[in-house]
Amino acid sequence: MFVPTAYFQNKLKLAIIGQSLFGQEVYSNLRNRAIRWWVCHGPDKDGKGSPSRGGGGVQIVNAELNVMPFCSQFIPMNVIDHPAHGSIIYHPPCCRCTADLVLSRTLIHGDKRAGFSVFWADDGLDTGPILLQRECPVEPNDTVDTLYNRFLFPEGIKAMVESVQLIADGKAPRIPQPEEGATYEGIQNKSNAKVDMSLSAESIHNWIRGHDKVPGAWALLDGQVTERERLLLLSGSVPAGKFSCRRGASQPKILSRRTGALLVKNLQFEDGKMIPASKYFSSGESSSVELTDDERKTAEEIRSIWKGILSNVPAVEDTTDFFKSGAASMDVVRLVEEVKQKCPSVQLQSEDVYMATTFQDFIQMFVRKLRGEDQEEEFIVDYVTSEVNNMSVKMPHQCFINGKFEDAENGKTYNTINPTDGSVICKVAYCSVGDVDRAVAAAKEAYEDGPWGRMNPRDRGSLLYKVADLMEEHQEELATIEALDSGAVYTLALKTHVGMSIQTFRYFAGWCDKIQVRATFTPTLHHVCAIVIPWNYPLMMLAWKSAACLAAGNTLVLKPAQVTPLTALKFAELSVKAGIPKGVINILPGSGGMVGQRLSDHPDIRKLGFTGSTPIGKQIMKSCALSNLKKVSLELGGKSPLIIFHDCDMDKAVRMGMSSVFFNKGENCIAAGRLFVEESIHDEYISRVVEEIKKMKIGDPLDRSTDHGPQNHKAHLDKLLEYCEVGLKEGATLVCGGRQVDRPGFFMEPTVFTDVEDHMFIAKEESFGPVMVVSKFKEGDVDGVLHRANDTEYGLASGVFTRDINKAMYVSERLEAGTVFVNTYNKTDVASPFGGFKQSGFGKDLGQYQLFYREPALFLLPVLTTFYFIKSFEEIFYVL
Repeated sequence: MFVPTAYFQNKLKLAIIGQSLFGQEVYSNLRNRAIRWWVCHGPDKDGKGSPSRGGGGVQIVNAELNVMPFCSQFIPMNVIDHPAHGSIIYHPPCCRCTADLVLSRTLIHGDKRAGFSVFWADDGLDTGPILLQRECPVEPNDTVDTLYNRFLFPEGIKAMVESVQLIADGKAPRIPQPEEGATYEGIQNKSNAKVDMSLSAESIHNWIRGHDKVPGAWALLDGQVTERERLLLLSGSVPAGKFSCRRGASQPKILSRRTGALLVKNLQFEDGKMIPASKYFSSGESSSVELTDDERKTAEEIRSIWKGILSNVPAVEDTTDFFKSGAASMDVVRLVEEVKQKCPSVQLQSEDVYMATTFQDFIQMFVRKLRGEDQEEEFIVDYVTSEVNNMSVKMPHQCFINGKFEDAENGKTYNTINPTDGSVICKVAYCSVGDVDRAVAAAKEAYEDGPWGRMNPRDRGSLLYKVADLMEEHQEELATIEALDSGAVYTLALKTHVGMSIQTFRYFAGWCDKIQVRATFTPTLHHVCAIVIPWNYPLMMLAWKSAACLAAGNTLVLKPAQVTPLTALKFAELSVKAGIPKGVINILPGSGGMVGQRLSDHPDIRKLGFTGSTPIGKQIMKSCALSNLKKVSLELGGKSPLIIFHDCDMDKAVRMGMSSVFFNKGENCIAAGRLFVEESIHDEYISRVVEEIKKMKIGDPLDRSTDHGPQNHKAHLDKLLEYCEVGLKEGATLVCGGRQVDRPGFFMEPTVFTDVEDHMFIAKEESFGPVMVVSKFKEGDVDGVLHRANDTEYGLASGVFTRDINKAMYVSERLEAGTVFVNTYNKTDVASPFGGFKQSGFGKDLGQYQLFYREPALFLLPVLTTFYFIKSFEEIFYVL
């Protein structure tokens, strides 16, 4: 959120007039900072301005300035002119400043820069003098939507607030507008929006993207009106012609009469129906394969097979639909086997029947298979190879979309860094908004038209088992990549990062065919899901989020953390080898601000799962709500308390207490953020912890004897060092550590703070690093320490150490956290639900509760907390 650099020296009385979400953001900024009085219109009707409200909904109020963000209503001039400072307006779609700043014209002309203006409103609202202007670069594939999301919305909010600041300070200019280029009404008239095929491909590309979706550029193809949502320019010279699509091609084109060709994503017909452009020729006469005499004879034999199965149908016509005629799954098996018996050379699968349900489509599919036209494209991976850890590690580095590795649309890359020595591992594709849109389209098509959602759940489970088997086969390579890219100690990566990922896929693969009739459970089918994962457990977070998603039959687009993309891309490679259909899994490395934000905003995403910080989680939740009310599950920050009573097993409390903080270098969402140690054992406990820290080996994570590896990336290391400085300044006692290790890489010493008081920064904020924060509590003060432990906005995990089972149950039942560890820590299991409360998020990972969601009205005993309780020191019980 934009925050002005200072309060307005002369506070103004403002009237906020507008009905858009943009206006709401401007209102929030101004309300929080500078105004004494305001008025605001009600919400839009169905997200649109209500013409019936007109100027009648706007009254003259005692305001000194009208602020009109995205105000599309008729506002009477007596309202506009009434305030002492008049009115200012921001409305980019009808910017009338100079010709090179009109957004749609900018795109149509292929200009390299675009912009907007804030105007002093007059009777035309935006024809008055200019107060402030901003501009930005235009990418080759920008549309009105991408420019709005990237620039017009966020920068427009800042500009409106800055404009009010200028007026308050008496520094606001009034720059007269030139009349030349003041209007461009043609873009709103559909009769003027027809594509001129005689232009160059680049001009056609600019024409279409400049017209945006409404009213939409159009062209006549075989007498039908079409619209294109997105076109990608293909360089090079091609013959003159019209719309061209090789049958089955994934990239149909518009061929211009001059140089170049355009790749087309979607086609929308005049009746509103939209199809992937690649399927334009997939039905009808133009798409039919001409059968030879032998093929016609075979087709009639297959017709007889159909008639034998569909005995209730008088005759099998070309338009006869296999399933609408009453066929079931057993009939599919019979059809496939009978056809294979006739033609053993044709590799027919059950999914082929679901994709070609009418007889004519089935024959077309069969003949193409017979001719060998359906051969899968060779799966090509451009590896970066590294000889390390006594093996040859092969790492994909491109984005993974629709079953293929490819460069980002804009060709951009970035360096992924080895935190052990700061060296560059390789360059990784830096995905753009266009890449997100292509990946979502692929996932949507895979769900709606591909075999995944229609597949027998048992078959889907078999494929997920294959994924787990391949991960196990490559576990040493995956653990090595995890160590290189994230700094995870190899032995931990092997057991936890990779080992638990394998367990997770096997667990959910087993759920696929467990069909249960339970009134309280409904399968979580969301169609296309987005997953945004953090950098601390790159592969394990991928598994935790995606395995249940895939088991339920959804497709997904996943964004790994920008600093740790490599195991996700390796996973994509293994998924292809396992036989996961194309488009089901898509992996997009890149920035959260671009890729993650677009996933949050995308209208075709129906569920988003996110693990990361609480502030980003709030932004994602907001974006999901404003876009299409997509479902969200969030696993966010934590400040997990660990209470250690004097009657604990001291050896175990020391060992597990250290693990609760230093496990995975402290980069652990459930790490104990604050230890409460009973007064009588406090000094002994700290002494023994420090003694054990001195024994820890800090070094190369690939060294099997290493206990403590590097922090994930430099920015995080710097943040941890600053965190320790704040603790010292506030008066906490630094017992050991608090410094960077004197060696290459991003290593930090394991750190212990004592004498931490409840009000201190380090007592309230998560470090997400190897920093033990310890506070004393008075002897026997169980309720007092519980109050202090719960005095946090977070509620992800917690723990208690005591030999008294009654005390353990009393404390664990009152700790406000999603997971409570009793006499242990970090003992998670794939069958047990994981998630938090309060600002640690909501929704569950793992267990059956991730695969099914509950209807609250029917579920009388909801699961609130997972208890991990060790009664003996070998046996773990899960009490739900």
